[in-house]
Amino acid sequence: MTSPAHAQPTVTPLSLFRGLAIAEAITWTLLITGLVLRATLELDIAVSVGGGVHGFVFLAYAATALIVGLNQRWSLKVAATAIGSAVIPYATIPVELWLTRSGRLAGAFRLAATDDARDHRLPDRALRMLLRHPLALGAIVGCGVVVVFSVLLIVGPPGSH
Repeated sequence: MTSPAHAQPTVTPLSLFRGLAIAEAITWTLLITGLVLRATLELDIAVSVGGGVHGFVFLAYAATALIVGLNQRWSLKVAATAIGSAVIPYATIPVELWLTRSGRLAGAFRLAATDDARDHRLPDRALRMLLRHPLALGAIVGCGVVVVFSVLLIVGPPGSH
């Protein structure tokens, strides 16, 4: 039997979303610092590094918001607000606070179907299946983020063409 001190931490919609919201805000600081270093010290690499890290975390945050939004059954408007908040520096933090205070991040991930008719829709069934296999879900989301990030690197930074 496992004692409480050795219990595995449980990832909840709140803990996952909060972690990525904070990471997104931190990477804004990296990007802004890089922009300042480029402007003042002509250190172009600072934007490349800060922008790259920020871009990767932005995509991971968007994927997390999508997964959490599906699990929590957010409206399209709420999901768009959560994802769109990453475009405004540091806005993911107040959005996370709003989602928490309004109860939109409460509870656990839905791993089993209930009597709710929405549980029988394909997106809900697929999400439950993936949530029951967190390593597979992480690998799929991680690969998706890497693929999108790689394509965006090939295309180039905004305004480069």
